[in-house]
Amino acid sequence: MRAERRPRRKRMKTHAATVIGGEFKGKAIEIPSISTTRSSKAILRESLFNTLQFELIGKPFVEVFAGSGSVAIEALSRGASKAWCIEKNREVYEILRDNVERIAPGRIETVWGDSFEEFDRIYRRLEEMKERAYFYFDPPFSIREGMEEIYEKTLGLLEKIRPQHCELAIVEHMSSVDLPDRIGSLSLEKKRRFGKSTLSYFRPAEPDEA
Repeated sequence: MRAERRPRRKRMKTHAATVIGGEFKGKAIEIPSISTTRSSKAILRESLFNTLQFELIGKPFVEVFAGSGSVAIEALSRGASKAWCIEKNREVYEILRDNVERIAPGRIETVWGDSFEEFDRIYRRLEEMKERAYFYFDPPFSIREGMEEIYEKTLGLLEKIRPQHCELAIVEHMSSVDLPDRIGSLSLEKKRRFGKSTLSYFRPAEPDEA
């Protein structure tokens, strides 16, 4: 008797982006075409990495709400030593993992789970490594159903970051949202607005600011 074939799960729709610069320049990144996740716009990513320039070389990078992993992949392409990506949506996570395995196998650790639950585990790894890392937060927009407290919860994660483990924390957020100038031991350095999205850069506060 012929075995019955299991129906193949339909893969979610994607569109393509490319790595802007560095080692993987021009390589294609699959971006999920769904409303619950989004990839940072190319112009925004380009501004981010123009700002960071060579700071990333040899430093760990953590993309907390990863989606496709486009920012972490770009960071690794620009010289980051290692990266972590956290993604909650299972289908998006599969796309993230495919991107990593195709572009940078073995160099980015992907984590499937809730960013608010998994962040502590990755942070403990950085503590053990005694490393100062770059953190990128791109939480889902708070206007989405069930996400009303997303920024408040994200600020809670930022408050956990200690100066000895942080070079810089960048938050991509709605331009209509004003983040505090001080979050825990981090101090707002500058903002860059791109239409509806803004990048806010936080560095560990100087001793006289503490």
